[in-house]
Amino acid sequence: MSTVQWLSAAIVIVLIALFSVLFVVTEIEKHQAQNLKTLNLAAPTSVAAESENSSKNLVVYFSRSGNTALAARHIAGWLQADTIALQVEDYQLGISGLASAIKDADQLKTDSAALPDMKPASTDMTAYATVWLGSPVWLYSPAPPIWAFIENNRFDGKKVVLFNTYNSHFSDEHIDRFRAKVMAKGAVSFEHKHVIRGRMTQQLTPEEMLSTIDKEWR
Repeated sequence: MSTVQWLSAAIVIVLIALFSVLFVVTEIEKHQAQNLKTLNLAAPTSVAAESENSSKNLVVYFSRSGNTALAARHIAGWLQADTIALQVEDYQLGISGLASAIKDADQLKTDSAALPDMKPASTDMTAYATVWLGSPVWLYSPAPPIWAFIENNRFDGKKVVLFNTYNSHFSDEHIDRFRAKVMAKGAVSFEHKHVIRGRMTQQLTPEEMLSTIDKEWR
């Protein structure tokens, strides 16, 4: 075979391998999303104060495969919090959605204005004292939708808690940058909570993830 033929064959092999990885990941995500959507776990005991003067909490989150959504519902249960689920049409489950998510997460590292269109883009948080912001970690950083939310909103006088579910690692650099943006938007404090689920084939079960959250976050 000529050099050109070898190069062409190598490119085809790489493309097949890349497509195979994307296919496997999306199938795992679809399976997780279906299971987690219908999962009914025992409601956690509330730690919110019962008095009328108790601080109100809001949980805002983005989730593709459902893991962060499960964590958000669990947190909202023991905080008696309101919830807002961020929706991004371009990030729907499937190969095209995964490809868009990866592309945007990578672009956001060098272009802070590369934010997705989402619903809702902003919300009235006047009534809340503490805002929890939930997101998976993509390419070592919180996913683009949660960056878009802090870009489109202010947090004047509020405590902000970022919480992440993730497979392998996150970068302190990105968390520090996220903290700086939140504080510049008027927050009075920032806290970061996180739980590692593990690699796709060796992840914590939903029950194990929530147990870890209960032990380490409450």
